Amino acid sequence: MDLGGPNFDGELEELGLLAQTAGMLPVARVTCKRRAPDAALFIGSGKADEIKLLATQLGAKEVLFDQSLSPGQQRNLERHLELPVNDRTFLILEIFAQRARSHEGKLQVELARLQYLSTRLVRRWSHLERQSGGIGMRGGPGEAQIELDRRMIGETIKRTKERLSKVKKQRQTQRRQRERRDAFNISLIGYTNAGKSTLFNALVKARAYAADQLFATLDTTTRQLYLGEAGRSVSLSDTVGFIRDLPHGLVDAFQATLQEAIDADLLLHVVDAANPHFAEQILQVQSVLNEIGADGIPQLLVFNKIDALDVEHQPLKQEDEFEIDGLQTPRIFVSARDATGLPALRKRLADIARLPATEQNSAEVSPANLGDDR
Repeated sequence: MDLGGPNFDGELEELGLLAQTAGMLPVARVTCKRRAPDAALFIGSGKADEIKLLATQLGAKEVLFDQSLSPGQQRNLERHLELPVNDRTFLILEIFAQRARSHEGKLQVELARLQYLSTRLVRRWSHLERQSGGIGMRGGPGEAQIELDRRMIGETIKRTKERLSKVKKQRQTQRRQRERRDAFNISLIGYTNAGKSTLFNALVKARAYAADQLFATLDTTTRQLYLGEAGRSVSLSDTVGFIRDLPHGLVDAFQATLQEAIDADLLLHVVDAANPHFAEQILQVQSVLNEIGADGIPQLLVFNKIDALDVEHQPLKQEDEFEIDGLQTPRIFVSARDATGLPALRKRLADIARLPATEQNSAEVSPANLGDDR
């Protein structure tokens, strides 16, 4: 379900892919054009009746909304539709909960889910009867169940943050060790399903999980990449993919993971060249980079999946420039699947990595050093 925007067809398609990634089977899509969301139901009572009838006819078990719903709207919709109702934020959190594998990743997902749930207690409890005090009973006289649950979740959030803080300190220690070794750090970033993990595997001969689905990889993986032409190794990290309207709670909770991007000397911004909405996806990634303070780090755009392009859409040059936020950014075309363009990418990385540290910053921001070799 999408409240009509300029690209809502593509956005609903992405919502359907998210639902499939979470293990659901979409059976229908409904759009609604309004000047402003309805305060009570988000979509208005007439459209809500239409969705209820369609859900009954198709046997739907749940209704998903592409936009974030307020706790009140979510509660009112569930009462009106007589079905569970969830929004895009909840769906992304569910996927992250399913996919997180590392201890840090699980902690980060738990924190984000708890922060989301803390605003949704109003819909989780229909019995808000007052609790009476007494020996052996939870809470003081007149304390509502929802207040007890809010306190319990608050305490759990505090403990989870403390555990994440310890993990973050461990990562900082690891980064300091890499800095003492004069390591050059490169982070793979990009919109989810752009092929970052496939490219990572192709470059370092790793076996990181890669699949043609959204959020195939959540946990940061770091390996050493040897660049023969530079005569040295660099540190290459595969980070979590970004997505439109990434929940702020996830950005905050995954700060330790995204710190790999913040501390990188170079960002390999991987783009799905075969996706018709790649320009919008680039802007979404830039938005998240701005939010985490990584927007000033030099980038090399890697337009991946050129093997999926039609002949007439194949690039005329292997390397050129692409404008981002008014700046010309170096771009290279590759196919991680069939290794097209990977030798040129390795050479470009070697050219950067072999420069003395004092020259790297100025060299990396210069298109002449990162761009076409013509």
